[in-house]
Amino acid sequence: MTSNEYPVVLTVEGAAGGHSGSDAETVDSNVAVVNTMYQELLGAGEIAPNALRSYFVDFYLTQSLGGGFAQYVFTAPDREELDAYIREGLESMGAAGHVDLFDRTVDAFDSLSEEETDIYLDGVPDGGESDEDGVLPERVQAMEDLDAEFESLLETEDIVALNAAWLRGQEGLLVLNDDELTAHIAKRVAALPDLEERRAEAEEEALENAPEFEVIIRELCDIAGYELQKITMGDPNYDHNGETVLAWRFSTDHGDFLMIEDDDEAFMLNPDTKEIVAAVEFEELDGDLVEA
Repeated sequence: MTSNEYPVVLTVEGAAGGHSGSDAETVDSNVAVVNTMYQELLGAGEIAPNALRSYFVDFYLTQSLGGGFAQYVFTAPDREELDAYIREGLESMGAAGHVDLFDRTVDAFDSLSEEETDIYLDGVPDGGESDEDGVLPERVQAMEDLDAEFESLLETEDIVALNAAWLRGQEGLLVLNDDELTAHIAKRVAALPDLEERRAEAEEEALENAPEFEVIIRELCDIAGYELQKITMGDPNYDHNGETVLAWRFSTDHGDFLMIEDDDEAFMLNPDTKEIVAAVEFEELDGDLVEA
């Protein structure tokens, strides 16, 4: 099945947005579904293109309202790809005014010099280029004016309303309750020929981005031969040998445990017996863990 053959999927509540709910609920429903698909390892090529167009139009709207086009630039992981989704989405929704404004804003931003880009994104640095009255360079001021025009245009061309109406009118729209949605995504994920490879890559990426306490807990579980199920909470007032320390509580397939650090080691403790189940030594400078 190609991406063009996948249906746009909304929840029951989201699809009802134009009647008992709101347009925002419809758009949010699509965002939630797409996020879940990404989290379950479906890629852009396995999600309906119009669902992605709606998703990224909403992303653009959210960022622009939060900090203008500058914030969109800061947060967009791949502007070339996202610009295309946004432009196509706005066109399909009938947001002609926003298409024109988006194109003018993109052209204006891409024409900025390096110094002007820095001023627009970060503000005027000390000793930077502005006159005595604090007037911005002409092309930077033009960007600020376009940001103001964006908010003004929303009053006459409501992106959320247009987005929601477009979603509800999608050919082949699939409306599912929570259980049906879970089953639908699971079925599509199970059909992926490289699912195990994707899972391994996702796990590796998650570990690279994990906070230090999670890395230590995972290492301790590996040493103990236990499977980590969930890190539940950090307890800053745990009494360990008469001292108040920070203890991380987590659950495994062998029950609940604690992780406590000292200067040179981290320990996996049984909270009931206080038995040390596993320990690792770590170098403070480079964070390398060594089995104790």
